[in-house]
Amino acid sequence: MSIYLEPPDVLGHMFNACTTEQINEFAPQKRGFRIHGHSTTIRLEAAFWHVLDEMARDSRMEMPGLIEMIHDHCLVANDKNLASCLRVICLKYTESTLEQDA
Repeated sequence: MSIYLEPPDVLGHMFNACTTEQINEFAPQKRGFRIHGHSTTIRLEAAFWHVLDEMARDSRMEMPGLIEMIHDHCLVANDKNLASCLRVICLKYTESTLEQDA
């Protein structure tokens, strides 16, 4: 589910037009994964899980494989904060898909 934004007042529109379903995008969710044999729980807002689901689908991967790949490539630069890496990757993915659509 996505939050629809309209110019020129993007933030005003976002804050005034949120439905209950859209507000739920801000609610954090925990999901458990095994990364290289170690169990871990990741807590992200629902909106980020939706983007990660789309990324996994587009990459023809399962979510655990995508999370492990991001873990292996991103944590070197981010000092072991996987949730932060995932949020940034989601933002970059969303930006790249918007650029492709333009």
